[in-house]
Amino acid sequence: MQIRPLAVPDALELTPQAYGDDRGLFLEWYRFEELTEAAGHPLRLAQANLSVSRRGTLRGLHYADVPPGQAKYVTCLRGAVLDAVVDIRVGSPTFGEWDVVRLDETDRRAIYLPEGLGHAFLALTDDATVSYLCSQVYSPTREHGLDPLDPEIGIAWPSDLELLLSPKDAAAPSLSQARADGLLPDYATCLAYVASLAQVSGPLEGSA
Repeated sequence: MQIRPLAVPDALELTPQAYGDDRGLFLEWYRFEELTEAAGHPLRLAQANLSVSRRGTLRGLHYADVPPGQAKYVTCLRGAVLDAVVDIRVGSPTFGEWDVVRLDETDRRAIYLPEGLGHAFLALTDDATVSYLCSQVYSPTREHGLDPLDPEIGIAWPSDLELLLSPKDAAAPSLSQARADGLLPDYATCLAYVASLAQVSGPLEGSA
C-alpha cells in the first residue's frame, strides 16, 4: 500500500496494490498496522457507513466536536467521487487550507481524516457508492457542518456539474461564522487528543 500525506497535515491518501486475473481482482483496502504507523496511533473502529449518491450530489462539509471527534477512513466502492479535506482547526498553521483526491473504482484509493478536520465529497457519477470506517458512532449533538461552497475556503469543485445539496448542508454557516460562534475545533486540543490515542492497543495477532 502506498501512503501519501495530503496538503492538509495529518490527512493521508492510501493507494492499495490490486492483484487481478481472469477471475477479477483482489486488494487490501485497509491495513491496521500500516495506517497505525502512518498516523501514529490505531484507528478505533466504532461504526461503518455506506452512502449512494447521484451525480452532482455534494455531501458536507461535516465535522465533529473534539474530543472525541470522528476520524474517517473513506473509499469509493462504485463510480467516482471527488473527496475533500479541510483544515478547520483554529490555531493550525494551515487553517482554512484544503486538498482533494479522486476516489473511484479504478484506483481504489482511500483517504484517512483524523479528528478535527472537515470532510466533503462530490459524486462524479451516478450511484457513486462511498464507504466510511469511523472512530466514533454518530452523535447529532456533536456533529456540525460548514458551507461546502464557502468562497473563503474556495474548494475547486468541478464547474460542469449541477450541484445537489441537502437543505441542512445548503444552510450551513461559513468558516468565518462558525469560528466567530466558537463552533470549530481547537488545534491544540485536537493534537493532544490524537496524541492520547497512541496509548490505545490494537487487535492481537492471530486473534479470530
